[in-house]
Amino acid sequence: MSQIDPHYIGVFDSGIGGLSVANAIYRLLPRESIYYYADTAHVPYGPRAQAEIRAFAEQITQYLLDAGAKIIVLACNTATGAALDHLRRRWPSVPFVGMEPAVKPAAQATRSGKVGVLATQSTIHSKRYASLMQRYAAGVEVYENPCIGLVPRIEAGQFQHQQTKELIESIVRPMLEKGVDTLVLGCTHYPFIAPLLRQLVGPDVQLIDPAPAVARQVARRLDEAMLLVPAPQQHKAEYHFYASGPLGELDWFTDIPFIVHPPVEA
Repeated sequence: MSQIDPHYIGVFDSGIGGLSVANAIYRLLPRESIYYYADTAHVPYGPRAQAEIRAFAEQITQYLLDAGAKIIVLACNTATGAALDHLRRRWPSVPFVGMEPAVKPAAQATRSGKVGVLATQSTIHSKRYASLMQRYAAGVEVYENPCIGLVPRIEAGQFQHQQTKELIESIVRPMLEKGVDTLVLGCTHYPFIAPLLRQLVGPDVQLIDPAPAVARQVARRLDEAMLLVPAPQQHKAEYHFYASGPLGELDWFTDIPFIVHPPVEA
């Protein structure tokens, strides 16, 4: 693929989870074009080795840059923890924006002093997450769950399956019993199950989704680099979706690109 004038916001994740981030970017920056890369050939990233994830992220970044990306968004907590620093060293002139579990806003929002973090095993064990905990979670009790088996069910659109509901309850119920009043959605797949979470936790537990904050950071980085599409401009935004492997049951969402779920309110 030959290099072309960069004009896309490049967004990637192991699957469809990052569409929750692409959706937030779309809502904040409707004039911007988005190129989304779903690495369905390697989903899920959570159980994989850090070096393997870095290799995937480097290949995807090169693909998106060749496709015309002007900024790269790692819409995946696992990939961010494993690869963000590596990618910034590899492409020092390219703006990168990553994800991180919203530990800081959760610690500020909790009333009980008890926070639950839903994230992949790789994210929970990453150096970036440990740094967040050290900086922002002092004085707060944090309960984590790697949510094993949840991402494949979300990828398959199995939101209403009884087994999915039982899995979510087995993850969240112990946290509620410990007095958790704030839940961090520490994987970009999890906003898709926000309605199920809300049914389970009730109205008094806050759900913290970092996607809107990531979209604002994308806007800031583009503005700093003078790469924002100027307004007003007679320009129609373009949206592209690429999957590295078979979509399988992912066809449940393809008729509504990027507008897959309303933002989760903090």
